[in-house]
Amino acid sequence: MARATRASAAKAATAAPAAKKAAKEPQQLSSPPSTPAPGTRKRNRKTVKQEDTGDVNELPHNLGTALPTPGVDDDAEAKLSPPRKRAKRALKSEATEDLKDNRLDAAVKAEDAEGAAVPTPKKTPKKANYGLTPGASPYPDYARPTAEECQEVVRLLEKVHGKVTAPKAIPPPSLDVSGCGEVPSVLDALIRTRLSANTTNKNSSTAFQGLVKRFGILQEGIGKGSVDWDAVRQAPQKEVFKAIERGGLADRKSKDIQNILQMAYDENQERKEALTSSTNVDPAAGAEQEPEAEKQQEITKATQNIISLDHLHLLDTNAAIEKMLTYPGIGPKTASCVALFCLQRPSFAVDTHVFRLCQYLGWIPKTTKKGQPKVDRNTTYSHCDVRIPDEFKYPLHQLLIKHGKTCARCRAITGQSSAGWEEGCPIEHLVARHGAKKGGISVADRKKAMKVAGLDDAEAEKAAVEADKTDDEAAAESELSDVPDDE
Repeated sequence: MARATRASAAKAATAAPAAKKAAKEPQQLSSPPSTPAPGTRKRNRKTVKQEDTGDVNELPHNLGTALPTPGVDDDAEAKLSPPRKRAKRALKSEATEDLKDNRLDAAVKAEDAEGAAVPTPKKTPKKANYGLTPGASPYPDYARPTAEECQEVVRLLEKVHGKVTAPKAIPPPSLDVSGCGEVPSVLDALIRTRLSANTTNKNSSTAFQGLVKRFGILQEGIGKGSVDWDAVRQAPQKEVFKAIERGGLADRKSKDIQNILQMAYDENQERKEALTSSTNVDPAAGAEQEPEAEKQQEITKATQNIISLDHLHLLDTNAAIEKMLTYPGIGPKTASCVALFCLQRPSFAVDTHVFRLCQYLGWIPKTTKKGQPKVDRNTTYSHCDVRIPDEFKYPLHQLLIKHGKTCARCRAITGQSSAGWEEGCPIEHLVARHGAKKGGISVADRKKAMKVAGLDDAEAEKAAVEADKTDDEAAAESELSDVPDDE
């Protein structure tokens, strides 16, 4: 038997009344469970994603849509509705590296006690390797899509989503909306598109408004109306971070933006030296076809530290895209969008919706031969940019994005139980969707779509047989490719 000490006896005597009192009194839970009503049961319902019902000719990221204009009200709004913390999630895109740097650097997170400015990050030239093959397909023996297939998809989707017409002139820049390259200035287009990566349209526009508010715009001179990019370049990184903080991934994006601006500034100074040199030992790229007035304007901009990348207009499309890929944070999709909307060149930009529909349409191979790269968004861009005729690149880009956002059968997260599924799809007879929820192939739905497309019974029957044959081959190829090495 254990020996009781005076201390243990005193402790036991003190604890006994408290234990007895607790036993008599009922305990109150901090959050008592609710009692469900008899015969009822709560059901978890997933919210139905709101479909995009806008005009197909609206430029990406709703350029021109009214958003709050930067002003004094922004501070009050920010205090009333602080940005919510977002849960971490895995994203597969050209900006995946953003997620690795989503946390603040110590220099930005911890304010200097003495108020010392954090130095602007030094530029870090990027050696991009996206596996692109300009002018050649990475799958040269895969003869799809054909020009006829492209024309037919455009025809059918325009019947549902409206006629697509490429703008003859680039719209003036908005100070409220970030956009995706649809501005006259190449530098503006790159930075706006960089801000739009891995976030919503509203968030990227809020970030751009932050730059306008904190650094202002040029009020006069050649660059009038544009953000004072030289002020952004020279500012401490924490100031740029604070300006775009509410747009998401601000740490990485602020570094990329300042590095892009520093690289562009250095290029402007080098080009000025080349354009004013009498020896012309190392001429500026594209200077031989640059009008004299534009040369003088370029020299003036560099002298006044007005940063510009408008000299990329002088390069051919592949050279311009290759140049844009050297800037940090700029990948093939961004460069292609800037080429399509800002430079107004035929380029088939591939985003997540375009990539998904190219897979459904069978425009890219399901399996690749030995030595060929794995099919992804970048190789899809390389392949389709070669296969698709120039006149269909702009309308197909717009239509596939629109259809990929609105079609109840072709959206990313839909199934046979989704609202609107029974309405069908205008390209039902042309696609082979993957995923168990998509319901496989319906011969009846295909025949219905073919009749809507204008095919007679004989043509519809023949097309249905060919489509079923193609689907069987695709399913077999899919099973063969479903091995760990391809994951």
